[in-house]
Amino acid sequence: MQIIPVASGKGGVGKSLLSANLAVALGKSGKKVILADLDLGASNLHLAIGQNSPKLGIGTFITGETRFEDIILPTDYENVSFIAGDSEIPGLSSLKFSQKNTLIKKFQSVDCDFLILDLGAGTHLTILDLFLLSPQGIIVTAPAVTATLNGYLFLKNAVFRLMAATFKKGTKANEYLNKLRSDSASLQRLYIPKLIEIIEELDPPSAEKFRSRLKKFRPRLIMNMISEPKDADKAQKIRRSCQQYLGLEVESLGVMYRDNMQDKALSSRLPVSVFKPNAVLSQAIFRIAEKILQSETIAFSDGGLDSFDIASEEANEDFTAKMSFVEDLVGTGALNVNELGELVKQQQYELTQLRKENTLLKSKIVKAAAAGYKF
Repeated sequence: MQIIPVASGKGGVGKSLLSANLAVALGKSGKKVILADLDLGASNLHLAIGQNSPKLGIGTFITGETRFEDIILPTDYENVSFIAGDSEIPGLSSLKFSQKNTLIKKFQSVDCDFLILDLGAGTHLTILDLFLLSPQGIIVTAPAVTATLNGYLFLKNAVFRLMAATFKKGTKANEYLNKLRSDSASLQRLYIPKLIEIIEELDPPSAEKFRSRLKKFRPRLIMNMISEPKDADKAQKIRRSCQQYLGLEVESLGVMYRDNMQDKALSSRLPVSVFKPNAVLSQAIFRIAEKILQSETIAFSDGGLDSFDIASEEANEDFTAKMSFVEDLVGTGALNVNELGELVKQQQYELTQLRKENTLLKSKIVKAAAAGYKF
């Protein structure tokens, strides 16, 4: 089984969109998938896959009302099961240590090929611990400066959490780390590679153990909501920061373009990969799923194409696909560039008029209702 935690430094970057559609895509490939909503307190992943609000979920399991097996529910999608969260629980941070460990043990023993964990936004310790269930968790971010910064900060906190879990109580490394924690400002300014050099002088075995674990920790990055190919380059900033300040290598799983088709799919209570499989966004998700399938047996290596170079190429290909309909109109002679410009202006004018008419009709309906008219 491969556990795939999906996280983000902040909300609103498409984490749940990816989780739901990735589950469907992997299910279509014949793999048995369980999709779990771990955004407790704000659980709405069921909407992304068109499920009714479930009565059973992680909340009922945690409170002892149901068995874990009973909260793994079937979906309308081939090979995909769903574990709902529970919005009645105030948040993921409310889980006690024992509850978190019980949940983790259950996740590690489920019968499936892929377990996708849609985590809550932020860097609470429980979220970090769930993210670290796999050395190849997925970070979803967006080109906005705040989103990329929060993506990097999430990975930074994950590395510190990995370090804390590695340095056992009673070791000199643990004592030094605890001493640094008392001065959080100094700790935040200290680069991980420099910190490990200091630890190595104090406690060589602990330093070596952490180096080994950090080398295996290879989180995967997805840049979502891009508008043009150059937006894909924002991922490189996160990569360089991780290399320089964290000593961490990050892989790229690719990019996803901002697509209004997702809103239409959501209103139809369907994953966009089902609502319109040929959409550029859907194709990007299928491509990401294929890379994950390959990662089951093909390890990332130093040879071959760099994953960030591949992501840049994919961004250009998807942008070409988005614009191909315009090129087709112009190239076939159906429209020239000037005519196309006039057509866009005309459509904008017509949309404006329709909005005005819609507003007027709404006003008339409200007035008629107020006057007691029965429809």
